[in-house]
Amino acid sequence: MRAIWKGSISFGLVNIPIALYPATRREDLKFRLLRAGDLSPVNYKRVAEKDGKEVPWEQIVKGYEYEKGKFVVLNEKDFQRVDLEATQTVDIKDFVDVDEIDPMYFYKPYYLEPQKGGDKAYVLLRETLAKTKKVGIAKVIIKTRQYLAGVKPLKHILVLELMHFAEELADSEKLNVPTRSSEPGKREMDMAQALVGSMSSEWEPTKYKDDYRDALLEVIEEKVESGGEEIEEKPKAKKPASKVIDLVAVLQESLAKAEGGKKKKPASKRTRKAA
Repeated sequence: MRAIWKGSISFGLVNIPIALYPATRREDLKFRLLRAGDLSPVNYKRVAEKDGKEVPWEQIVKGYEYEKGKFVVLNEKDFQRVDLEATQTVDIKDFVDVDEIDPMYFYKPYYLEPQKGGDKAYVLLRETLAKTKKVGIAKVIIKTRQYLAGVKPLKHILVLELMHFAEELADSEKLNVPTRSSEPGKREMDMAQALVGSMSSEWEPTKYKDDYRDALLEVIEEKVESGGEEIEEKPKAKKPASKVIDLVAVLQESLAKAEGGKKKKPASKRTRKAA
């Protein structure tokens, strides 16, 4: 795995040399637009809205639309005026209780690896964050953009997780959601809790797969093998009606299915050994 960024973590007078590695990966299937007649790839052109003419790169400038249809042009000197110095530093500004931060703020994790001479300070920060249950709130510049980020301990490693700035989150108060007057009755709550309990299990992330991607790959492989011929569509299972009329009846049926499914599961090795 190749580091995408190298620098240091700083808090107070402590400085830890680190390397930044992606903690997630997603291999999206890439498609090209083709002309149906001969499967020739279709390329995009830069076309002006006003007259429909293609515009060469050397005539293109960056503009900000401050009013509908009104733009102000920004050149390289304008961007340089606000260009932040790339310090290659994860500059921790505050330490905050992890429970105080809404999970909505976090969105993209990276692994932090200590570099030469940074092992002791790395372990010190990791263990201190773990014991105090704090997150280091930092600012970091990656490439040409500044990000808000949280430095967190995760088992034996430190993780840098990019965060949204407050103004980037939409106001949920504007949504039309049920009020207290719509609260379910005690019977419904008891049954819902029983259903959640019967469906509860230990966290096993590997059992959750991207079904859509797998199914799409299967279709692609079938078409490749058939030379691009149309493949007969498999009959799809009918989806149950989404309209809920009797919530209690639906809960009872769901609970019965969940409990029945658990009874049918074979005993695990651990259970058989205990027996």
